[in-house]
Amino acid sequence: MNEIFFEVRESPEGGYEANALGASIYTEGDDIDSVKTNILEAVECHFEESDRPKWVRILFLREEVVAVAPSA
Repeated sequence: MNEIFFEVRESPEGGYEANALGASIYTEGDDIDSVKTNILEAVECHFEESDRPKWVRILFLREEVVAVAPSA
């Protein structure tokens, strides 16, 4: 595996939650820098050095709800 992908979302409780795609890795952090650091630490803990991906891709997802005005 050359790379692993993480989806990062804002947590309802504050901070950020990160989930790996295709691996059972979850971590969180209070801010963007700490979640990035925690992702790298989680990858190091999850994989043996010989199996560790060379790249970590982080996808930041943001949800917005927009009201649609009724037509006249």
